[in-house]
Amino acid sequence: MSSVMKKNHLFGLICLLILTMVPISVTAELTSVPARLAAQSLLLGGAKAGDDLVVIGERGHVLRSSDHGRSWQQIIVPTRATLTAVTFIDRLHGLAVGHDLTILRTEDGGHRWELVYEDRDEQPPLLDVLFIDEHTAFAVGAYGTFFASTDGGRTWEQRWISEDDLHLNAIVTSGAAIYIAAEAGMVYQSRDNGKTFDELYPDYEGSFFGLLPFADDQLLLFGLRGNLFHSDDGGETWIQLDTDTDAGLNSAVQLTDGTLVIAGLSGTLLLVAEEDLSVICHEEPERKGFSKLLATADGRIVAVGDFGVTLLPSSLLR
Repeated sequence: MSSVMKKNHLFGLICLLILTMVPISVTAELTSVPARLAAQSLLLGGAKAGDDLVVIGERGHVLRSSDHGRSWQQIIVPTRATLTAVTFIDRLHGLAVGHDLTILRTEDGGHRWELVYEDRDEQPPLLDVLFIDEHTAFAVGAYGTFFASTDGGRTWEQRWISEDDLHLNAIVTSGAAIYIAAEAGMVYQSRDNGKTFDELYPDYEGSFFGLLPFADDQLLLFGLRGNLFHSDDGGETWIQLDTDTDAGLNSAVQLTDGTLVIAGLSGTLLLVAEEDLSVICHEEPERKGFSKLLATADGRIVAVGDFGVTLLPSSLLR
């Protein structure tokens, strides 16, 4: 073989190698990676898809359980961004959000996910997402980030609900109202399906991380340093409840017997009686940092956090 032919042959092999390598590297970059210990990695959010459960977290980890949280299957999704929150409007249709303004959508209960929005040049992460109905959805995040969808999460439009650029940490709906828990002691309320928002003013200047609606117009509002507030009039007035903890409070759920459970850092679990709002403070022995609680269909509680995902012992809820 002549030197010219050898050079052409070598050049052809190099080109072929490049062409075969590029699709593999691009695909690998755009999808999450199977991880044997995904269920023990940092997880930040979760939701119920019918009776099944879906939890999400760092590096695009998505896990699904069909046995009330006893075992978990990792689902490969088209992102490696840290995912922070997930929601379902029914057992099939769900949305997940996270860093890089990432928004994922599923139509089959979380078995497969489609990337519908992303902006890697933007820094503010999305922190929570909510379906209002099968068409309307909202996503909120850092520095006042607010996204709205009117087609079931297929497309999104960004807008602003306030002149302030406060972190919008959580969004929930209760009756005809939508509430957003934010930093600097701020709570926003909308009674026109998210077109406009008014400011509510609990007597606290720190960050709020979540809201739990229950029983008519009643709300629990929780955040930094164990601060917990209750409203029985849809947020017009608030009273502070004594929690006997300084731990940050991140998530809340109501059990079938009416008990309200609030979880936070350092293994903190608050049991709040619906009848008289009395609070009992427990500390999980291993001092786990809780990010999200989910009530299972069989009456247990699944917790996610810096430890991954686990079923809480029933003894902690007594």
